[in-house]
Amino acid sequence: MKIATIEDLGTVFQSLVGALLGFAGIALFVLLLMGGFKYITSGGDPKAVEGAQKTLTYAIGGLIIILISYLILVLIKTITGVDITNFKVVQ
Repeated sequence: MKIATIEDLGTVFQSLVGALLGFAGIALFVLLLMGGFKYITSGGDPKAVEGAQKTLTYAIGGLIIILISYLILVLIKTITGVDITNFKVVQ
């Protein structure tokens, strides 16, 4: 059995971020499907259409926030030369 070290923290962090981004992608897909289904089945009811539009707006807004966050990290990498998208513990 291997004893966990501080270097293993980098691997755990990268795995966690990858899993969270995967979960965000799945959640976006599900919300887009739900919003589209609500919109199609609204039958012209203004309240139902408004609810479906809000669902779609929030899903797309979440995607935009995730993309902007990643672009900020890439911009920091470009300006400073430090790859902060690749987490590493240095001793």
